[in-house]
Amino acid sequence: MTSILMVCLGNICRSPLAHGILQSKLSQDHFYVDSAGTANYHVGDSPDSRSIAVAKSHGIDISNQRGRQFKVSDFDTFDYIYVMDQSNFDNVAKLARNNKDIAKIKLILEVDSSVNNKRVPDPYYGEILDFEHVFSLLDSACEILSKELTNSSR
Repeated sequence: MTSILMVCLGNICRSPLAHGILQSKLSQDHFYVDSAGTANYHVGDSPDSRSIAVAKSHGIDISNQRGRQFKVSDFDTFDYIYVMDQSNFDNVAKLARNNKDIAKIKLILEVDSSVNNKRVPDPYYGEILDFEHVFSLLDSACEILSKELTNSSR
């Protein structure tokens, strides 16, 4: 089984959306998707209500997810680690034990060549439209990613 981890700062806005979107596009028989945050602010918390609402409006239920902090053992558990921005990349890379760990970390928007800015903006202090924008960015990236992952697992 191929395992994919989505990572943002608090694990309540961006990474839960990425987690839910990608999971909805992949066979759960062949892929495991999870999410985590680099900080411990929201461990055990549900995703932000706006993330839940935006996901739900697109037919995806992320309400059962719970925030957790990224840990070093995630390098052993996950084949791919997708982060939302450079700060997340740097924070995860600081925990890497070797080059093999670092090679697993990628900015999620790097998969989408049509996007110039590879940073998924943090919508936490924004409005529902900011969450919709993040959903749209992640949905496009996850569509590309799901095709790549499905093709590589065959």
